[in-house]
Amino acid sequence: MNEVAQQQIDNEHELNAASDADVDQYLTFILADEEYGVDILRVQEIRGWDTATPIPNTPDYIRGVINLRGTIVPIIDLRQRFSLDVVEYGATTVVVVLRVVSESGDRIMGIVVDAVSDVYNVASADVKAPPDFGSAVSIDFVKGLVTVNDKMVIILEIDRMMNSDELATLAAMSR
Repeated sequence: MNEVAQQQIDNEHELNAASDADVDQYLTFILADEEYGVDILRVQEIRGWDTATPIPNTPDYIRGVINLRGTIVPIIDLRQRFSLDVVEYGATTVVVVLRVVSESGDRIMGIVVDAVSDVYNVASADVKAPPDFGSAVSIDFVKGLVTVNDKMVIILEIDRMMNSDELATLAAMSR
């Protein structure tokens, strides 16, 4: 191979490596026929729905806690957290166990979703800021929106969503 051809190949590899650095992977899941995504690096595991031990005096969307290999994990029903219609859990209902970062350190929490969808590679430049609805609608939990295969995926800001006051209280109880 001549030097010019080798240089072109080397340049392509450098461009690909640079573009890979700006690509994030998101695990997507379904809630009420909408697709949401979370950073795949935060996903610890995906489990089928099983019962959770209820904790008294918690909001309706907090299903309770489970014991995951010796760690007490709070479980949040994301449908209820987002004020969506409550449905009976089915065969595709899963718990996505996530690592959540807060000022007091990392903790493990689970979210109940209708079904897991896919894993997408998304360029950072493709993630668009959520629309500004003014003070009437809170979009604190939305990191951005991205179009993948002609459908809109809502990328969630998992740390902000899982660090709200009532969830922080529950997490403190589970330690």
